Amino acid sequence: MHELRSNLTKNKKAKIGLFVLDGVGGLPFPKLTELEAAKTPTLDKLAKKSETGAHIPILSGLTPGSGSAHLSLFGYDPLKYNIGRGILEGLGLDISVNEKDLLIRGNFSTVIEKNSKFIITDRRAGRISTAHNKRIVKLLQSKITKIDGIQVEFTSGLEHRFVCKLKFNHKLRGIETRVADTDPEEIGVAPLNPQNQNKESLKISKTIFKLISAMRTVLKNEKNANYALLRGFSIYPKIPTIESLYGLKAASIVTYPMYKGISKLVGMNPLEVKDGTIMSQVDTLKREFNNYDFFYFHVKKTDSFGEDGNYKKKIKVIEDFDRALKEILKLNFDVVCITGDHSTPSKMKNHSWHPVPVVISSKNSFYGTSKRFTEKECLKGTLGLFEGKNLMNFILAHAGILSKFGA
Repeated sequence: MHELRSNLTKNKKAKIGLFVLDGVGGLPFPKLTELEAAKTPTLDKLAKKSETGAHIPILSGLTPGSGSAHLSLFGYDPLKYNIGRGILEGLGLDISVNEKDLLIRGNFSTVIEKNSKFIITDRRAGRISTAHNKRIVKLLQSKITKIDGIQVEFTSGLEHRFVCKLKFNHKLRGIETRVADTDPEEIGVAPLNPQNQNKESLKISKTIFKLISAMRTVLKNEKNANYALLRGFSIYPKIPTIESLYGLKAASIVTYPMYKGISKLVGMNPLEVKDGTIMSQVDTLKREFNNYDFFYFHVKKTDSFGEDGNYKKKIKVIEDFDRALKEILKLNFDVVCITGDHSTPSKMKNHSWHPVPVVISSKNSFYGTSKRFTEKECLKGTLGLFEGKNLMNFILAHAGILSKFGA
C-alpha cells in the first residue's frame, strides 16, 4: 500500500499533525467510556466540523502491540513489517545497533515462588522509579557480561523498562532470532519459556534461557523487581522512510523511548521535549513548527493509566490534552488528525482489539455527522470503519498530496 501512495505523491508540501493518544479507546466502565466521561469541549467542537470514523489497528479481532499499531498509523502494513519491540526500545534509548546485535525489551517484574514455580504478581514491578531501574541495571551489568561467550549489555529505560543487547560474532538472520516472548501478559501465572519458533532459533533460545536464569540470580533479593520478563527479540530491519515515500520532512514529539525508536526507524527526527508534560510537548511543537512538514505527537499516559485500570486518571489525561489542543489549533495546520494507536480500556487493564476513534480536520473535511470525539460518535462519520494502515491515505488526501489513480 505505501508503494502505491508513494507513486501517487505530488511534489507538494503541507503542514500535517498526527496526534496519537496512546490507548485512548475504552469500554463502558460501568456506563461510560473514558472519552464519554471526559470533559472535552475543544475535541468535541473539532469533531463537529471535521471528518470522523474509526480504525482497526491490525485486523478485526486482533489485539495489537504498540509497535505494530504505530507502523499501521504511519501507513505501513504491520503484517509485512512485523518489527520486534526490542529494536524500537533500543533505538529510542539511542543504543548503537549493527547487523550482529540482538535487542530485547525487558520488564522488571515481581514474582513469588509457589510449588517450585515462579508466579507473576506484578508484570511491571509496581512501576518502579527510573532511578530504581538504573540501580538495578547497574547491578545486572556488574554481574552479567557474557552468556555463552556472547557479550551482554543492559540499558535502563523509563520506570520498569530496560533493554538487553546481545553482541554476536556473526551477522544475524531474522530466522535465527525468532524466540517467543516470556511475558504471558497476565498475572497469577508463570513466566513463559523463551521457546524457539523454528529449528534455526533453537541455539539462541537456549542462550536466552541461561540469561533469564542468570538475571534471576542477581535479582532474587530485590523487593519488587525480583524477575525480568523478556519480549520483542529483534534485529535492525530495513524499512523505507516517510520522507523517501512522500517527500515530507517529519519529526516526532514523544516522551517515551519506544515511540522515539519507532519514529527514528521511519525517518522522523525526534525533537527535544523539556519534560514529560503535554504542554512541554506543545512548546516543542511551537518552537519547531516552521522546520518540518509532518509532526507525530504522542501522548503516553492514556495507555499507562488504562493498563493500570485507573479510569479517573485516564480521563484526566484526555482532559489535559483537550486543554492543550486549543494552543495546537492556533498553529493552523493544513491537516490535523487525532486518534490512538489502539484501545486500552481501563475495564480490561490491557490493550484490546476494539476500533479506535479518528478525527481528521482540514479545509476539505466532510462534517456534521459526529457531535463528540468518542467511540460511538466517531463511528457515525463518513470515514467509517477502516484498517489502520489506510489512515495515511486519508491524511495525505486531505493535504492535497495524492494524485488521481488510473486514467
